[in-house]
Amino acid sequence: MFLAVLYYLLWSFQTSAGHFPRDCASSKNLMAKECCPPWMGDGSPCGHLSGRGSCQDILLSNAPSGPQFPFKGVDDRESWPSVFYNRTCQCSGNFMGFNCGNCKFGFGGPNCTEKRLLIRRNIFDLSASEKNKFFSYLTLAKHTISSVYVIPTGTYGQMNNGSTPMFKDINIYDLFVWMHYYVSRDTLLGGSEIWRDIDFAHEAPGFLPWHRLFLLLWEQEMQELTGDENFTIPYWDWRDAENCDICTDEYLGGRHPENPNLLSPASFFSSWEIICSRSEEYNSHQVLCDGTPEGPLLRNPGNHDKAKTPRLPSSADVEFCLSLTQYESGSMDRTANFSFRNTLEVFLNNGSEDTALFWKFTQKPMHLLAITENPTWFLSFHSIEMVISSFHPRIWDMTTVTYKNQIQAFTETILNPTWNKLVVSGHGFLEQHWWELLLLQL
Repeated sequence: MFLAVLYYLLWSFQTSAGHFPRDCASSKNLMAKECCPPWMGDGSPCGHLSGRGSCQDILLSNAPSGPQFPFKGVDDRESWPSVFYNRTCQCSGNFMGFNCGNCKFGFGGPNCTEKRLLIRRNIFDLSASEKNKFFSYLTLAKHTISSVYVIPTGTYGQMNNGSTPMFKDINIYDLFVWMHYYVSRDTLLGGSEIWRDIDFAHEAPGFLPWHRLFLLLWEQEMQELTGDENFTIPYWDWRDAENCDICTDEYLGGRHPENPNLLSPASFFSSWEIICSRSEEYNSHQVLCDGTPEGPLLRNPGNHDKAKTPRLPSSADVEFCLSLTQYESGSMDRTANFSFRNTLEVFLNNGSEDTALFWKFTQKPMHLLAITENPTWFLSFHSIEMVISSFHPRIWDMTTVTYKNQIQAFTETILNPTWNKLVVSGHGFLEQHWWELLLLQL
């Protein structure tokens, strides 16, 4: 019975493909709290005339927040997306998206019935032409304003509860940088008050499914932008690397000869600018990042305290990670011991010493976690599907009591904000069953 229920949940799992859809950013939509745009194929809301979906009330959990977040009704991300919308498209079959206009991941064709297999490759295995095509795609995304999505530049309260919309255009690449910022930002409590102990995508069970969905959505946007339906993000295999071997002008940029914090002038990305890097400034003014460029890409890999972080993760670290038998354990946060999720996220040294190897190697302070999607190499770093896929059979084998109990525990606790309710920064109206993303046969 358990497996039958799980099978149903997997195939009824719904996601929306809209960050803040431009079609839902008007005062009319915000005041009505409804985001059910028409599918252009038949002009009906959610494509209901073609059986793609229908406009439905969203379903929210009544689970209380954990003690780490002693507030209610102060953060737009709580009970997402109910602050902005309480009716959205619920898609049928293999359809997905904010208007049911896309196919679920792994499917294609006019009716989303054709199975598709996409392969992510090691960036070092790409030919020169393939590598240049990847870079040109990224550049195109960096210089193309999204015609479909916008970002909010104020909270719902600052929008006068929707009567005064505050949204802004953004390019496709920075849209995803902004998403990562938004899901990780501090809570603005008003006045000069800030709550920092909250993150909807890190240091908790939702880390892996959130980032898996994040990558899939990013790839989907790139496929639509370029017309290349086979596009995937290449990964960087950093196991046993003695230095940042991807930090060269041939790949994602070497050091500037006069300023080691900058990219080499010969880098493909030397003229790129970052966004959402001034969290303390936003906090002091009680505002959101509005996507304004804030200066050049900064990076200085390897120039860190080697006494604390001597190296990048090794093959032994990866093997230890894969030897763990529990997806999550104990407190289900950054202190969880022998947790596959926590080990993969920060690469704990045999389950005890917090080394956060990769993050510290790049000389980035932990308080800047929200802006990690700015550097282009983070695309490749985040492609950790090879590790997740190796652990995948253990997650998929739900017949054991251990995993039945784990899933039961997750579904009862995961909706607490500090355990990562699956907010996708306005992109996905995902409320529950976040763990299903780990089970998708992609």
